[in-house]
Parts: sequence; C-alpha cells; structure tokens
Amino acid sequence: MTHALEWPSLTAQWLPDVTKPEGKDYSVHRLILGTHTSDEQNHLLIASVQLPNEDFQFDASHYDNEKGEFGGFGSVSGKIEIEIKINHEGEVNRARFMPQNPCVIATKTPSSDVLVFDYTKHPSKPEPSGECHPDLRLRGHQKEGYGLSWNPNLNGYLLSASDDHTICLWDINATPKEYRIIDAKNIFTGHTAVVEDVAWHLLHESLFGSVADDQKLMIWDTRVNNTTKPSHTVDAHTAEVNCLSFNPYSEFILATGSADKTVALWDLRNLKLKLHSFESHKDEIFQVQWSPHNETILASSGTDRRLHVWDLSKIGEEQTAEDAEDGPPELLFIHGGHTAKISDFSWNPNEPWVICSVSEDNIMQVWQMAENIY
Repeated sequence: MTHALEWPSLTAQWLPDVTKPEGKDYSVHRLILGTHTSDEQNHLLIASVQLPNEDFQFDASHYDNEKGEFGGFGSVSGKIEIEIKINHEGEVNRARFMPQNPCVIATKTPSSDVLVFDYTKHPSKPEPSGECHPDLRLRGHQKEGYGLSWNPNLNGYLLSASDDHTICLWDINATPKEYRIIDAKNIFTGHTAVVEDVAWHLLHESLFGSVADDQKLMIWDTRVNNTTKPSHTVDAHTAEVNCLSFNPYSEFILATGSADKTVALWDLRNLKLKLHSFESHKDEIFQVQWSPHNETILASSGTDRRLHVWDLSKIGEEQTAEDAEDGPPELLFIHGGHTAKISDFSWNPNEPWVICSVSEDNIMQVWQMAENIY
C-alpha cells in the first residue's frame, strides 16, 4: 500500500505491538514516523496501519476483475492513521524506541541535542503553540547526526552518532540536571570524520559498532576504559560508510552499507577479511537491516530509489546468463515502488516479509514480498 504523508518522513520504525480487533479480517500495527517540513512545525508521529490477515487475502470477494488479481493489501484500503502527534524541534532525523519500554522514543534533531519522549505523557494532539517538551534532553554532541541505537540488553543505554566525529553514550536512568538535561556518560572519539551510524551488538551488552565518512568500521567495547581507541578498526569501504546492522541470529555477523554502492558482510572473528560484497545498487546505500525472521536475509536501500532484499544462502549459486543480467544470485528481490531517495525502512517484527519504507517525496509504502520467492 502506498500512502502520501503530509510531509516526508526521514525515519520509520515499526513498534513491537500488534492488536487483532475481534471479528475483523485485519490486524493493527503501529509505526514511528517523523516530519521534515519546510519551515513549519515538525512532529514526532505514531501511526496505525491495518494489515490484512493471512487467510483473508484470497477471499473471492476481493478478486479484482479489471486487474485480474486478488486485492490483498490494496483492497483492505490499508487504512493508515496518524494517532499521536508530538511537537518536535526541527525535523526528526531519526526516531527509535527503547526495546525495554517501547513508549520511550529517542529522536535526533537538527541541533546537537538528542531528545527523549515518553509518548504516554503527551497529549495525542500537539499544543498549538508548537512548544516542544521532551521528557529528557541529552547533551554531549556539538552537531546534528543520524545514528541512534538503544542497548537491547542494558535498560536506558543509548548511543548516538554525530557529524562532530563523535559517538555519545547516555544512561537515561541517570538523575537529570535542571531542565531535564542529562550529560553524556562517555564520548567516543576514534573517527576522523562524520560518524554516520552506530549500533549495539544484539547479544553482548558492552559491544557496539560505528561507521563513518572516514571509510572505517570500528568495534568498541565499553568495558575497556578507552574512549579514543576502538578494539578494532577496519578499512571497510572505498567511500563513506553510511550504515551498519548486526545479524540477530548469528552473533559474529554484521553488514555495512556505503557510498561505494555496496553492502559488505563481516565476521567479528576475522575483520581483516571481508566475507562478501553485495553489488547491485546504482548509488549510495544509506540503510541496511537484517530480517528479524530469517537469518540469511537482509535488505538495503538508498539514493537509487530501490530497496534490495538479499539472501546470503544463495551466494555463489550458478546462474543462467539471462538471470545474471538481473543481478547476482544472492539478490532475491528489488522493490522499485519509490520515485525518490529512500530515507529509511523497517522490517515488521510480527509479519514476515512485510517492510515499511519512506522516501523523500512524502511517500510511505507498506509492502510484502511474496513468500514463494524465498
């Protein structure tokens, strides 16, 4: 389903909850979005999305004679509603919920502050004054940025990457100073250029990775009392590195995406050797995310308006010349629905193969790959 938002969203993340209204043929999922307006008030948004139930898709009453196909997502009218709007200072560069309490959302702003909102403490309609009242203000950066990562194993530990070449770590459970301000617990200064993204390891509470315009991937360990020197530094790509993602099923595997148009696959046990390079994008890659449901599946997106879904298990498979023209064997699927740069996307945690993607032309798409491809 395609939905035109009032303003483009630079960020998209499914919330973990899903509700199934009794007697309905759909379930209700929720998304965190933001706005990027031209000089008007910006908001942090929570939207609800109706997704059809599995058994409903091939009900004959939804057969579209003109198109000769089952309506699926389209015919359910795929209702999307903005449920909560919270005033925000400038556009929302990125918004991510805290895994231990998904009502708590951190946001990156055009200023150096990182904001934290508990959306249950805000009215669903924003104050007309436009005043922004975050529940916490996290200080430590000198410039804006995009990278943001909550520690899945340590409640309240938040990492942020910035254009000021640093990574900040906060513990939001610390006692705030006046005006609800919390200063960074640590500031990591290993990179020599804009830090584009940061991510906690999903199993080891003290490990995280960062990537930057210095073309490097760095692995850090918070147990080592050194905020200037990472545990590992890798020359990851031949251009800026924009994003990274740790595999949720395999503790040593991670992926990085770059302005060199490739996604690289890494093994933490031997970072000197790049495991694989995924090549098919025509332009910079800005987001890469592993599937929450399949160990070998990951997706990447960026400036070429395409979202590519990859399957590691198909690397090296034999191809016909005809197939090879479409891309390497591990390229499972290309979603070509967007007509502008894809800013962010998110795998739905409850519905396999469902992705929400947002692009710079106000478009948000919720779509599902056919499982039979896999």
